[in-house]
Amino acid sequence: MLRFSGVGAGYGGAQVLFDLDLAVGKGEAVALIGRNGAGKTTTLKTAIGLTRLFAGRVEFDGRDITGAPTHAVARLGLGWVPEDRRVFARLTVWENLDVGRQPPRADAPEWDEARVLAVFPHLKSLLDRPAAHLSGGEQQMLTVARTLMGQPRLLLLDEPSEGIAPKVVEDLAAALADVKAAGVGILLSEQNWRFAAALADRAVLLESGRAVGEGAMADLIAERGRLAAVLGL
Repeated sequence: MLRFSGVGAGYGGAQVLFDLDLAVGKGEAVALIGRNGAGKTTTLKTAIGLTRLFAGRVEFDGRDITGAPTHAVARLGLGWVPEDRRVFARLTVWENLDVGRQPPRADAPEWDEARVLAVFPHLKSLLDRPAAHLSGGEQQMLTVARTLMGQPRLLLLDEPSEGIAPKVVEDLAAALADVKAAGVGILLSEQNWRFAAALADRAVLLESGRAVGEGAMADLIAERGRLAAVLGL
């Protein structure tokens, strides 16, 4: 569904990614694992059209989206959940969900309030609460739920477990597993390999903007040393 071929990308004159190849299939979760500065966020921003392309090609469902503007890529069904969440602080939970609403797609699972609240039941009791009054974990759930209201075919998740309580991390992983089971592809950036292991089918290990390893998540966990080396553990 999403494919990078020899991608080099960055910001202004500074190149961050180098000759990066990766692919994410329908209903598959792929984790980008690496330390801060490894290029994980830049990879997600490149997919959604927020970086400068130096080289290579980006495709979504066989369509060349290299250099396409962000709004055009989003209309094709790429949903982005940024690390800083970006909820609409003065709007209620329900209003945040309503802002994200888009018509159903013939080639994607259909999401409405009932379905997203079934995946994130904790939000049901918070529908009238302003988003500014939510905890960090609740805001993260709301951001994912709002993105699902846009009927995405693939989700880009930037450090979804960052700064939230362990129990909420478990709940978020379970909810995202349901999203994946519905047929939505997921590409996530993570330093928390345990969270990634609970969700991802495969992982790409990044160092200094380059892929230094790739494989089934279960295999990488079995060879813990590779993860430890990339994350500096």
